[in-house]
Amino acid sequence: MITEKQICSLHPTTLYLHPQYEHLRDFMYSLPERFSTGEGFLIHDGRNKLREITYREDTFIVKAYKKPNIINQCIYGFLRHSKAMRAFRNAQTLIDIGIGTPQPVGYINIRQGLFFSKSFLITLKSKCRFRYDQLFTQSFENEEMILREIGHVTAVLHNNGVAHLDYGRGNILFDWDENGKIRIELVDLNRMRFGSLDMKAGCKNLERLPATAQMHGWIAEEYAKERGFDTEKCYQLMRHFRSLQPYQEKNEFTNSPE
Repeated sequence: MITEKQICSLHPTTLYLHPQYEHLRDFMYSLPERFSTGEGFLIHDGRNKLREITYREDTFIVKAYKKPNIINQCIYGFLRHSKAMRAFRNAQTLIDIGIGTPQPVGYINIRQGLFFSKSFLITLKSKCRFRYDQLFTQSFENEEMILREIGHVTAVLHNNGVAHLDYGRGNILFDWDENGKIRIELVDLNRMRFGSLDMKAGCKNLERLPATAQMHGWIAEEYAKERGFDTEKCYQLMRHFRSLQPYQEKNEFTNSPE
């Protein structure tokens, strides 16, 4: 596990780099300006912004977290770690337990006086070409293998007492190598809960993932196998918790064999 060298919390700029990427220090300090001038390719423009930026020979994903309201500026300034710092640490935790995630490079926190202003997280760009939501817009011959691997990876995550609190369709990436071996990577890691998860809590953690009955069947079988649970109970719990979600794909509960 990486040990961070903390900089005075009242310093206007706090920067941490993975030891492997110390040579990117100047690049990291330049991120706020690069972001404000629109450098690179804008991937997501919402509450938080994502940009793909190439520097020298590497391509990075830079996430700029929205400036918090005045109350949270105080909280993040003195009582809580920034979202960028949490996401960086959580990425390293996943790597330590063998879960795929884009390599974390570093983060930078910026203050304005005593108040927290904004933070940036930088990772290497994932080599995975697809996201979970594409399972509903494209046809994959290896769909079963992909979903079984998602079930397996989720079980490993939960066996290690980690729950991804934004475990949604946009935060699971996948791909496969020349031998057909599936690779799963998880992103958007600033919100995680640590502690034991029983069968009910574990299955509920998948409630934001859209899935047909067949998709849930494959996920549940691998999840139950890895965790030593009853497959049918896991399947029923996953279907139940998903059915309570307000936004669903049109075919999730159509012609279900349940």
